[in-house]
Amino acid sequence: MSQRTLVLLKPDTVRRGLIGEIVGRIERKADWRITALEMRVLDRALLEQHYGEHVGRPFYEPLVEFMASGPVVALIVEGERVIEGVRALAGPTDPIAAQPGSIRGDYGVIVRENLIHASDSEESAERELKIFFPGRA
Repeated sequence: MSQRTLVLLKPDTVRRGLIGEIVGRIERKADWRITALEMRVLDRALLEQHYGEHVGRPFYEPLVEFMASGPVVALIVEGERVIEGVRALAGPTDPIAAQPGSIRGDYGVIVRENLIHASDSEESAERELKIFFPGRA
């Protein structure tokens, strides 16, 4: 069954010049397709909508500030088991726990700046795609 997911290449990915490397890893998966790609700076209103379930948690404000600190690359990726697959490709949030070969295992430095966001379920993907790509959701 084909799925769609949102992938965000975070400001640290852009600052470190890793866009091509990460997009290339996604493109090399045989059954995955990037069907939309856009670079933009995210405003607070969009970030509040995206991270709304985390309001009040200690990491919320630093996360919103980080995500607004520079441009991100937003992608729609489609393919077989793409939600689970992109999350495996990204690796765990903590780069120390991430295996070599995963994006965070190869390039991650600290937990808060962890290079990539990928929807964690079909429900999240549907909600997040409506936020970031309302005309294509």
